[in-house]
Amino acid sequence: EFHTRTAVDELDVAAFERAVLDKIGMPAEIAVRHRPTHFQHLFAGSGYAAGYYAYLWAEVLDADGYEAFAEAGDLFDPSLAARLKTIYSSGDSRDPMDLYTAFRGRTPQIEALLKHRGLVEA
Repeated sequence: EFHTRTAVDELDVAAFERAVLDKIGMPAEIAVRHRPTHFQHLFAGSGYAAGYYAYLWAEVLDADGYEAFAEAGDLFDPSLAARLKTIYSSGDSRDPMDLYTAFRGRTPQIEALLKHRGLVEA
């Protein structure tokens, strides 16, 4: 909801949050664990936002790598495991994307992460 607003001057964050929670019918019995102000570090400068992007990229690699094993029909597939081990054992001796592409046979795709998060059909 915050990101759909174009005018944010003098926005009362607490009132806006209450209005959004009322709009979605949030039961009063469920405590809000993360308030809007908990995320201000994401927007305070480029440093943390870039780091947060790195976390998301790691999730893409994790989900897409897992899909390789799921597609093989064996979560312990020895040949895939050997190709994955090459990534970890190569250190900084080769370009990371080249290593991942050699493991997966293609560049990483976001669809596996979206599926894992329930944002696309499985």
